[in-house]
Amino acid sequence: MIVASTLVALAMAMLVLMVRVKASKKPTNAKKIILPPFFMSTGALMFIFPYFRVTGTEFLEAILLGMFFSIFLIKTSKFEIKDDQVYLKRSKAFVFILIALVAIRTALKLYFSQTIEVGALGGMFWILAFGMIVPWRVAMYISYKRISKQIPTRPIDQTV
Repeated sequence: MIVASTLVALAMAMLVLMVRVKASKKPTNAKKIILPPFFMSTGALMFIFPYFRVTGTEFLEAILLGMFFSIFLIKTSKFEIKDDQVYLKRSKAFVFILIALVAIRTALKLYFSQTIEVGALGGMFWILAFGMIVPWRVAMYISYKRISKQIPTRPIDQTV
């Protein structure tokens, strides 16, 4: 089970990298920034089942670690204006940070799988990921709003 979940995590990391590279080629908007945490939030339904439930301490550890990891994603997510539109700036550091985060998560998962039930561990890593994506996307949204105010407004053409 641990091996399968690790492989899924690696596949997800590759997907994130591909999406990030693709996203930097197209202008972004607030909806593209805000929606991923909402889509991910449906994963919280796993906690309906006792198998995935975590203790208060496990929750706190996972959320705090996720928030700590989000700092690195926030630092590498910058926007730029091109052709009067906002684009996500490519960052070479993002790739290395994402790989490092996946490696750290994998090492933690292997270490904690010795002492924590697989279901609770899955719940903890979902909480960690959610605790990472929410602050990151909130910071991106604030940055997006700030930079989008710098886009020059065009006067309305009065000639008809």
